[in-house]
Amino acid sequence: MAVTGEDSESDATGDIPAYQLRSPSSGHAQGAVMSSSSGHAPSAPRGEEVTRKRQVRLMKNREAARECRRKKKEYVRCLENRVAVLENQNKTLIQELKALKDIYCHK
Repeated sequence: MAVTGEDSESDATGDIPAYQLRSPSSGHAQGAVMSSSSGHAPSAPRGEEVTRKRQVRLMKNREAARECRRKKKEYVRCLENRVAVLENQNKTLIQELKALKDIYCHK
C-alpha cells in the first residue's frame, strides 16, 4: 500500500493534510483516510499522533519490502532464463565440436 498526501505541515487555511492508502496496482483510494498534523491537535493527544505516524511508516515499509521482494523474484527469473539459454547453447556447441572432431580425426 502506498501512502500519498500533502506536505506534513498545515497550509495557510489551517487544514490538516489527509493521507490516503492506495493500492499499488490500481492507484485508487481504498477508503482508509488518516490525517496528520505537524502541530498538536487538541482532539488528538501526542500518543495517538505518534501511533499514527508509526502506522504510516510501517505501511510504507511493508510496501517497500513487498516491492523489493517482487523485483528480486523477477531478477531471479531472468537469471534462470539466461542460465537455461546458455546451457542449451553450450550443449549445442559441445555437439558441434564432437561432430567436427569426428570429421577431422577420421581422415
